[in-house]
Amino acid sequence: MKKRILSLLAGVLVAYTTLAPLPADAQQRINFIRDAEIENTIRAYAAPLFTAAGFDPSAIRVHLINDRQLNAFVANGLNMYINTGLLIRADNPGQVIGVIAHETGHISGGHLARLPEIAKNATAESLLMMLLGAAAIVGGQGDVGAAIIAGGTQSAERTFLRYSRELESSADQAGVKFLDRSGQSSRGLLEFLQILADQELLSTNRQDPYVRTHPITRERVDFVRNWVERSRYSDVAPRPEFVEAHRRMRAKLEGYLDPGRALQVYKDSDTSIVGRYARAIAYSRRPDYDKALVNIDSLLAERPNDGYFHEARGQMLFEAARPTEALQSYQRAVELLPNEPLIRADLAQVELTFETPEMTKAALNNLEIARRSEPTNTEILRRLSIAYGRDGQRGMFALTQAERAALLGRREEARVMAERAQKELPPNTSAWLRAQDIRQASEKPDADK
Repeated sequence: MKKRILSLLAGVLVAYTTLAPLPADAQQRINFIRDAEIENTIRAYAAPLFTAAGFDPSAIRVHLINDRQLNAFVANGLNMYINTGLLIRADNPGQVIGVIAHETGHISGGHLARLPEIAKNATAESLLMMLLGAAAIVGGQGDVGAAIIAGGTQSAERTFLRYSRELESSADQAGVKFLDRSGQSSRGLLEFLQILADQELLSTNRQDPYVRTHPITRERVDFVRNWVERSRYSDVAPRPEFVEAHRRMRAKLEGYLDPGRALQVYKDSDTSIVGRYARAIAYSRRPDYDKALVNIDSLLAERPNDGYFHEARGQMLFEAARPTEALQSYQRAVELLPNEPLIRADLAQVELTFETPEMTKAALNNLEIARRSEPTNTEILRRLSIAYGRDGQRGMFALTQAERAALLGRREEARVMAERAQKELPPNTSAWLRAQDIRQASEKPDADK
């Protein structure tokens, strides 16, 4: 019977833990993807909304999750998470922008900070009812006790869901204001809510996670519909560059994540930019690099100054074991997009394959520039340690190894490499002091144990 009571309590907890800050182990299970073009597109969508909400656009990080389910959420402070499934299934940029506006409303309203207290109130009510129910069971009134426990669980769930619906409505209200302040239509948010409302008719196990964690109500849909009817921005069309960026983003994601389907949707008869782009990516995943390059080269013939097309070509050539040609494509991509750290890091990866002093120096320069924008990117640190090692900088090699190990939670490795770095680096320099900080942090008792 004790196990039964605990399982009922667990059922209540599930209702809110999906919205709580992500624990470290959960973050490790999530399959994140990185792509310079897609991230730049999302940043362009989000920047006006973050500004309208009073945030520095660079202070909020947007993360892409490789998951075909429709979902988006905020967690761990100023972090927004968007599933690739949402980006693929959104018909237009207005729908994605509407979701970002809503999630910005959650951040602006401090809703994450309120969830633990809401959950505490809900579970306190449930625990009280469980204690009363347990007492009845011990007293020989099993049926009565079970009924009390079940009623308490349902009551707690209703308490939490009531607050959850209030938070969703509040985020809607803030979101449409941010859209108006940025001169954009709320019609995309309305369309998205209507899609979700249709999903509520499905059984729970067939619903997308967004529906389960963002309860849809008639009042929410009606509010946004009324706002659209009144707002002077409702008929403002998405910016043309947003429309093309959205189409390219969908084509690229389909090509990478489901090349077979992409080749069915974007047939050879489709000679549009997005059609050829999707096919180029899809063929490179098969891999059929000859067909992939035919499509990407046709795009570059039409748009020779598109840095993302050069980046895609560089990746295809590198994967096809043609590093000299890949180097030229990546160099042109960096020339056109000098502020994209992921592209610089990939150029450095190609440069490191040549194993010459000149290329090693070039890779070091590109990786150091990339690292300034991506200080916690463990893959950049891995490549940087290789470059330092080849360049004979043993102290910096050990330091970057220590930094990477610390970020990955490998404390003993971090301590050992930090000690090695301190032995090699000039004392009291900034690099030596970084190594000292890592060593001291790795020697501290684990507070979680």
